Amino acid sequence: MDLGSWKCLLIVLAGFSMFRSFCHSEKAPYYTFVHEATSAPHILYYDYIIIGGGTSGCPLAATLSQDASVLVLERGGSPYGNPKITNIANFADSLSDTSPDSASQQFISEDGVYNARARVLGGGSALNAGFYTHASADYVKKAGWNPELVDRSYAWVESKVAFEPPVLQWQSAVRDGLLEVGVLPYNGFTYDHIHGTKVGGTIFDRDGHRHTAADLLEYADPRNISVLLHATVHKILFTETGKPRAYGVIFEDALGFRHKAYLGSRSSKNEIILSAGALGSPQLLMLSGVGPANHLQAHSISVVVDQPMVGQGMADNPMNLLFIPSPLPVEVSLIQVVGITKFDSYIETASGLSFAYSWVHKFVREYELHLNETDQSSAVTPEAMSRAIETLNSLVTGTLQGGVILEKINGPLSTGELKLVTTNPHDNPSVKFNYFKEPEDLNRCVQGMKTIIDVVNSRAFSKFRYKYMPVKALIDLMLNLPVNLRPRHFSSAISLEQFCTDTVMTIWHYHGGCQVGKVVDYDYKVLGVDGLRVIDGSTFIASPGTNPQATVMMLGRYMGRRILYERLKEGTK
Repeated sequence: MDLGSWKCLLIVLAGFSMFRSFCHSEKAPYYTFVHEATSAPHILYYDYIIIGGGTSGCPLAATLSQDASVLVLERGGSPYGNPKITNIANFADSLSDTSPDSASQQFISEDGVYNARARVLGGGSALNAGFYTHASADYVKKAGWNPELVDRSYAWVESKVAFEPPVLQWQSAVRDGLLEVGVLPYNGFTYDHIHGTKVGGTIFDRDGHRHTAADLLEYADPRNISVLLHATVHKILFTETGKPRAYGVIFEDALGFRHKAYLGSRSSKNEIILSAGALGSPQLLMLSGVGPANHLQAHSISVVVDQPMVGQGMADNPMNLLFIPSPLPVEVSLIQVVGITKFDSYIETASGLSFAYSWVHKFVREYELHLNETDQSSAVTPEAMSRAIETLNSLVTGTLQGGVILEKINGPLSTGELKLVTTNPHDNPSVKFNYFKEPEDLNRCVQGMKTIIDVVNSRAFSKFRYKYMPVKALIDLMLNLPVNLRPRHFSSAISLEQFCTDTVMTIWHYHGGCQVGKVVDYDYKVLGVDGLRVIDGSTFIASPGTNPQATVMMLGRYMGRRILYERLKEGTK
């Protein structure tokens, strides 16, 4: 698949037009403590070393800096001044950028599904579609979190990065369509995760400018924090006598020079914290000798702790969608409206897409076929047929605009594993998610697709779909698009089960690999060693809410507060 096709595919997933970008060039407000790793001394000492300045790492670092010295090692660059990140119209560009210094690092799972991981300060919040919503109360309870501190931590995040979106015509039509087909009640604008249809928050402000977890570093005490960019950690260092204890890291700067960062003392107060994401955190544990012994030995890695659960429980919420070409102009919108069904499939939408020329012709062929079938059945008047032919002619010489309605599976129940391919931390590990391995996930997808079809056929949505174009043609269109590397099954009566399997995509909500109760305890401390925690989405058993970024940011703040409280208690003994 060539780069052009990959970019077009990302536009389909995002559901909005590629408009001419403009440079949003504001500087980071905390530039005094953000530096390139090339400027760092050979040896550094800090109370806390955070590996990964991403969605959880930034709020965690900002919080810890209030009472301790903190070093953040981020393998990517700054999101500020990068129009591919900061401007809503460039969402697809940021995800499809394959340049060596891009903010996203492409990978393809062993399932044959295209994917990407963040490589930038702010992590996934610098690349995603912006939807902001909380985890459910049940999720918070199962995680063992304190509800009051959770609420305060969410509020701390929201004061910097969350906004109420403007809900325009396309989003309103999908919202009303969801209500019409029974995804009830209507809960209005809310961050809460509750059954029914709602409008969630967004990290894009009214000017279409993205706000990210990096903005939360504005809370940091600049006297106590250093953030190093393009700093790739190669290894966590452990003591060799007694129970292994993390005491430092080796990292490399952009020029290839090695540096070492150590904890300021061997006190139990000081720690190294992995916040490198669902791929990066289990990968770095393995590279440092914590993981399945046989796998590490096969890569000539000295085993510190035989931890067979590192890399296990990898899961990616499967996404399936329909692209709906629109006869009317549509606004540029990312995810705003969501239908939270009682069968645990979430329905979301985005709009403003302009289709590539070759795909216009695919749609035209499908449209023409079904018009001919409709004409033979005498179900359409000559006047309507004339208007339809005019539409066909205009499409051939113009562009095809529309949007997507997608469904995401809660959980999911299906899981896989992550393994090392090389011992180079710059390389992607191998990961398999086993989409739809569990029948319940596939059943949820089918129910979600049925709901999407009902919304497309609803009265509320009728003005945004072409007349006489049945949903079967939209399904055929998706089967013809290069959405993944999985085989296609073409049939005049393809089942929704087969459609889900053939056209599965990622919604970039993958998680697992360092799960609570298996790799870390409920304080996020790595089992079998001291002085090391993992605080990010790799610890999740399931993805929180309809979209996880709000909860990942909250977790950074939440655990920062918890760690400082522990530090204060130990200091008074």
